[in-house]
Amino acid sequence: MTRWPLYTAGVVLVGIAATTFMTSRPSSAPERRIPVNQALTKATTQFGFRVLKQLADEYEGKNVFISPTSISIALCMTYNGAAGETKRAMAKVLELNSLSLQEINSASKNLLENMQAPGKGVTIHFANSLWARKDIEFKPAFIDTNRRYYRAKVSVLDFASPETPKTINKWVDVQTHGRIKDIVKLIDANTVLFLVNAIYFNGMWQVKFDPKDTHPAEFFLPNGFTKTVRMMYRRGRIKYLPGEGFAAVKLPYGEGRFSMYIFLPSKDSSLREFCNKLEVGTWNKWMKSFHSVECDLSMPKFRIEYEAELTEALSALGMAIAFDTNRADFRNMLPFSPPSNAYINSVLHKTFVEVSEKGTEAAGATKVEITLSIAEPAVSFTVDRPFFCAITDDFTGAVLFAGLIYEPT
Repeated sequence: MTRWPLYTAGVVLVGIAATTFMTSRPSSAPERRIPVNQALTKATTQFGFRVLKQLADEYEGKNVFISPTSISIALCMTYNGAAGETKRAMAKVLELNSLSLQEINSASKNLLENMQAPGKGVTIHFANSLWARKDIEFKPAFIDTNRRYYRAKVSVLDFASPETPKTINKWVDVQTHGRIKDIVKLIDANTVLFLVNAIYFNGMWQVKFDPKDTHPAEFFLPNGFTKTVRMMYRRGRIKYLPGEGFAAVKLPYGEGRFSMYIFLPSKDSSLREFCNKLEVGTWNKWMKSFHSVECDLSMPKFRIEYEAELTEALSALGMAIAFDTNRADFRNMLPFSPPSNAYINSVLHKTFVEVSEKGTEAAGATKVEITLSIAEPAVSFTVDRPFFCAITDDFTGAVLFAGLIYEPT
């Protein structure tokens, strides 16, 4: 087995506060609204849509459900360790070219703090963590930045111990209220760091569906077949958008700051065609164009568990250098120089969502794995076919979750 130079991790990590970004608050807590950097929100939204499209291409006709905010935060933490061409590639893919590193970190901190009190009927919890191998020295500035701006829990572990994956997985399990499990399975012998973001959301509909109105109904699949789903129903005033090739509704949670948007492609269109329209400029225009109508709303109850390795998607979007064992440049994270080199070995993303008569529960986690290498009139809106959905913070504009639902399960 390759032996690595040994470093004393205690010099850097001992004494650093191991705090977690706790944004979960009781549902009775009043809303908190801190000014946010709209450039970061715009960047995160555009980046999220690009990842969604890329995954739609990779898994055509399959459910895709991601948390753009979770992926972005995890990669922003990683971005603090990048340099040179790797840093430029990450900035381009993350849509961050218009922001300095200080602006990115400050804006991320404000975004997370903004959600500490989401108002009645909504619970949100964000948490970030760094899990470092015990015999590796990390640059103090990298560790301190992630602690200061992302409130990352910093832990030093023996990566050779079979208990280490259990420790990280237990942390993610707790932060996501048991919805995301096994974010780490086996640890590569040369892996030196895991950067993990976890997000949990639980929102009660502002206007709930009556379970007595839920009934079996047909849902039309892309292959021409149908399946029976549990279809919820309610009638009343609702925010509605008739678009070109689609129609959409807005379903608020709690006091109305957070909402789910359902976009239903026309029968002569498709979910993939709609996905091609997803751009941040168009999205922002749509968000301002909803109006109130009387509506007969029918939509399925569904529960989705999703997992994706994002290495191919991020590489296709232009970040391949960060995964290159020879060319990746994370000199601002680790003091190594050739022949040793740090690169991103994996970006694993897992999500969960359940939509019912009461509301929506959703969770997500993103793990970035750093490894060392040896140099190398009343309208009718019935969601009975594939659809797009998003959970947003309507104050900051952040898209917390977004998905292409081909088959409710």
